[in-house]
Amino acid sequence: MAKIKIDGELWERVKKVAEAAGYASPEEFVTHVLEKETAALEGAGADEEEIKKRLQGLGYIS
Repeated sequence: MAKIKIDGELWERVKKVAEAAGYASPEEFVTHVLEKETAALEGAGADEEEIKKRLQGLGYIS
């Protein structure tokens, strides 16, 4: 299992959303979101450059 760092303010938001949505934990919510986004990008037949542009547009990478 890998570990990632998430800004404290964002983590607080994630915890609130995860609880409101009924997830067992914030980690479960983050895993679900990442799986969903990864599948969407893979399913779109996106090449590496397109994926980078989408992730930049979403603010995940700079």
